[in-house]
Amino acid sequence: MLLEKRAELIGDMTHLQNEALRQGSSGENMGSSFMPIHMADLGSDTWEQELTLGLIENERSLLREIDEALSRIEDNTYGVCLATGKPISKSRLRAKPWAKYCIEHARKLELGLV
Repeated sequence: MLLEKRAELIGDMTHLQNEALRQGSSGENMGSSFMPIHMADLGSDTWEQELTLGLIENERSLLREIDEALSRIEDNTYGVCLATGKPISKSRLRAKPWAKYCIEHARKLELGLV
């Protein structure tokens, strides 16, 4: 499951990177002086490129988490909360196979209690 998700993310990232490059260098809305036909076009193009780059960073972050989970499998520490040492529930691992914290600790993190 982790390897499948990893392969999917790599494919998505490749597509997004190609899209960002296309947006940055296509010149679709550019005149001969490389200025946008309209200032709104420039803002729209910039927003789309920033959105795409943000998506790439999110995918990259998830890929790191998956790689860390694969390392924990190799180390025989997969399914053990990194903070408490308690087992991570099977239902949590089914929902989020790259989870590194048990649900109790994850909730505390979200609330800023730890």
